[in-house]
Amino acid sequence: MSKSFFGAVKGRRSIYAISKESTISDAKIQEIVEEAVLHSPTSFNSQSSRAVVLLGEAHDKLWDITTDALRKIVPAEQFEGTAQKLASFKAGYGSVLFFEDQTVVKSLQENFALYAENFPIWSNQSSGILQFVVWTALAEEGLGASLQHYNPLIDDEVRSAWGIPAEWKLIAQMPFGKTAAPAGEKEFQPIEERVKVFK
Repeated sequence: MSKSFFGAVKGRRSIYAISKESTISDAKIQEIVEEAVLHSPTSFNSQSSRAVVLLGEAHDKLWDITTDALRKIVPAEQFEGTAQKLASFKAGYGSVLFFEDQTVVKSLQENFALYAENFPIWSNQSSGILQFVVWTALAEEGLGASLQHYNPLIDDEVRSAWGIPAEWKLIAQMPFGKTAAPAGEKEFQPIEERVKVFK
């Protein structure tokens, strides 16, 4: 068991208090996301995962889009809490958008019809692995992040804003930035209720 690996796994937490600073260069952020996309496993080696990195004004624009979208559906008397939450994401340095290319998924469904209904599930699992790898790698560099899901509410605006192919399905959004406050203490359910071993 690699202590450094599990140290990184344990160090990745949901960090909501983030700032518009980064502990690493933009080039390093890009390198992390590219390496994660290249080396995170996918079902049938489909390589269906896609990622978009938004920094600076592009990052701010994402959360403006999200705020405008939610303002249309959240009752006015409840919107203040929502606005504060979204502002905390915008307060970060950047965001990573995670997509799955549906062209790849549909091609696998056609070529392996026996497993057709499973490919969308496996695609989401592949995306989850990529999200975890990026999240953990950012945490190792001293950046806090959290995982958000405002799709499909913002999908059309996101596609329009950055010319995202229609076949890319938005799965999650990860705002990140220098940690402004650490995560709270984590509580765990009894491990014996969650892991079973048989011989």
